[in-house]
Amino acid sequence: MLRSAAAHDRRRVPRAFDAVARRYDLLCALNPGYTAHLRQSARRLAIAPGARVLDLCCGTGLSTTALVREAPGAAVVALDASPGMLAVARGKPALAGVRFVLGDAMDPAASGCAGPYDAVFMAYGIRNVPDRDLCLTRVRDLLRPGGAVCFHEYSVADSPGARAVWRAVSAGVIVPLGALATGSAGLFRYLRQSVLEFDGVRAFEDRLRRAGFADVVTYPMGGWQRGIVHSFVARRPAEPPA
Repeated sequence: MLRSAAAHDRRRVPRAFDAVARRYDLLCALNPGYTAHLRQSARRLAIAPGARVLDLCCGTGLSTTALVREAPGAAVVALDASPGMLAVARGKPALAGVRFVLGDAMDPAASGCAGPYDAVFMAYGIRNVPDRDLCLTRVRDLLRPGGAVCFHEYSVADSPGARAVWRAVSAGVIVPLGALATGSAGLFRYLRQSVLEFDGVRAFEDRLRRAGFADVVTYPMGGWQRGIVHSFVARRPAEPPA
């Protein structure tokens, strides 16, 4: 059972998601604003027609669906480490044009997702990789110069109020509903703790800059997730003129 957000537990996350894959979309549908917020983050990437886009940690394709709807002319590649989640994503007719890849978000290029990409989207994934800094460096290297990335992610460390709301909602709603739907609360307890242990907004912005990203901007979400979920948008610096 996953009990903490330590690195050794983060390596077990894909197997845990396999066990909940068939009911994952139902659980997300119970979260007000979940789909709308994914689309909002995808929109903030400002993806041009014909762009090549990578969706990291795509899960059951909810984030991929947001990309396809916000950028209908894009060529989308979607990667996840959970075979069960990918099986659900591949079965969605709306995603028939997406190339799905079973692979490791820590090294997408080695999994057959070599760049360059015009944009990378990563929803609820960066806090669950074993080495965040190495992952960020590799994501940067996948982008063309000037390409954009958006990390759609929880971050509550900078706000006592947001932290309290997250504790209350996860303890009173997310963990019990997850256990009821799947028969196990282990994954949902882990996810609750991983949010509490993740970087604050400023710390993650600094982490992005250390990884070589520029133009780092954080945008808020609305509703009950204001101050809890954010769009962290940044760019790989453009190459200087020759």
